[in-house]
Amino acid sequence: MGRDRFPTDPRRATVLGEIHARPFPLINLPRVVVTIAFMTEDGGDRDRAALAELSRRQGVPPPAADARTHSFIFGRGRLRWESHTEFSTYSWDGPPPSRFGEPVEGHPFGAEFDAPGPMIAGVHLEIRPKDDESEAALGIFDKTSFCYSEMEGGLAFAATDFRQDSDGLTRMLVLSDGLTPARAGALAMRLIDIEVYRTLALLGLPLAHDIGPTVQDLEEQLVHITDEMKGGTDDSRALLQEMTLAAAEVEAAAARVLYRFGASRAYDDIVRERLSSVGEQPVPGSESWSAFLQRRTAPAMRTCQSIDRRLATLSEKLSRAANLLRTRIDVELEHQNRDLLTSMDRRARLQLRLQQTVEGLSVAAIGYYVVGLFGYLAKALEEEGFPIHSTTMTAAFVPVALLAVWLVVRRIRRHHAD
Repeated sequence: MGRDRFPTDPRRATVLGEIHARPFPLINLPRVVVTIAFMTEDGGDRDRAALAELSRRQGVPPPAADARTHSFIFGRGRLRWESHTEFSTYSWDGPPPSRFGEPVEGHPFGAEFDAPGPMIAGVHLEIRPKDDESEAALGIFDKTSFCYSEMEGGLAFAATDFRQDSDGLTRMLVLSDGLTPARAGALAMRLIDIEVYRTLALLGLPLAHDIGPTVQDLEEQLVHITDEMKGGTDDSRALLQEMTLAAAEVEAAAARVLYRFGASRAYDDIVRERLSSVGEQPVPGSESWSAFLQRRTAPAMRTCQSIDRRLATLSEKLSRAANLLRTRIDVELEHQNRDLLTSMDRRARLQLRLQQTVEGLSVAAIGYYVVGLFGYLAKALEEEGFPIHSTTMTAAFVPVALLAVWLVVRRIRRHHAD
C-alpha cells in the first residue's frame, strides 16, 4: 500500500512522534549527567529564546517553534532540552571529574548561561563502575539521609542523600555492575525524574500551609451559621447572605488550589511509577529510596489532600445549609402570602359590605330625585283638573320609584359581575 493511498489525520504525526519524543540516552561508563529544571512562567517564550541563543553560539540551528525536545553537541558532551507543561529541563552528559563530588567541567551552565526562569530542581548524577574506589566515594553522603538501593535486577546500585552540593544540585551516584549503555541511560533518566518530580510534587505544600488558616476560618463560620439556623433566627435573609459570601470564599479557595494540587498528585504518581520501574531492592543496613521518600513526602501529600477534601466538604455542606435556609425562607414567604391573602379577603368583604351600603343609599337618593320629579308632574296634572290630589299621587309613586331604581341598580351590578 502506498503512503498517500489513505487520507491521514493531521494529529497522527504528533501522536506517533510522542512515543519517540524523549528517548533514553546511551551512556557509556563512566559518565556524569547534570540536569537543571527551570519553571517557565511566561509560557516558555524566555525559555525558547535562551535555547535558541545557546544553539546559535554552538553553530546549531535553533529548534522549531513547536518542538518539545532539542539536543546538540556541547563541548565534550551532549546537551538535551525538554519542554514540559510548566517547566523545562536542560540535561548535559559528559566525562565525569576524576573523583565523585568534585566540580564538573565542560557543562553549559556557567556564567554565560542565561537561565530561562527560576530554578526548581537540579541533579548531579554520576555513573561509575562498581569497584573499591567508587564504593569508597559513598562516604561523602550525609549519613542522616543516606539512601542506597539495588536496582535493575542487581546490575546497579544507586546512592543519594537528597541534599544539595555547593551548586545547588542533588548528588547521586550509580555503581554499575554490568549495565549496558541503554539500561544505564534509562536508569539515569528515571533517577533524575524522581528528584525533579518529587520537588514539583511538593510545590503544593506551601500553598496548603498558606490556605490552611482560611479553611479553618470558613469551617468555624459554617459552625456559627448552622448554630444560628438551629436557634431559629428571625433574620433569615441576612443569614443567607452571610452563607452566600462564605460559599463564594470556599469556591475561590478551591479554584486557587485546583491546578497546584492536581499537578502535585500527578507528579507524585510519576515519582511512584519511576521508583517502580527501576526495580529497586533494599540493601541490608541502608534505607531504600522508596522508604525515604515515602516517609518524607507522604505527609506533605496527605496535607494537600486533606486541604482539598476539607474544601470539597465545606462546599457541599454550605450548599446543603443554603438549601435548608432557602426552604425555610420559602415557608416564611408562603406564610406571609397566606396572611396577606387573608387580609385581602377581609378587605374585600368589607368593601363589598360598604358597596352594598352605598348601593342602598344610592337607591334611596335616586328614588328621592325621581319622586321629586314625579311631584312636579302630579302638581301639573292637579292644576289641569286631574281628580286625584298631587300629594296622593306622589305618595303612591314612591314605592314604584324605589322598586324601579332598585331593579335597575341590581341589573347593572349583575352585568359588572359577569
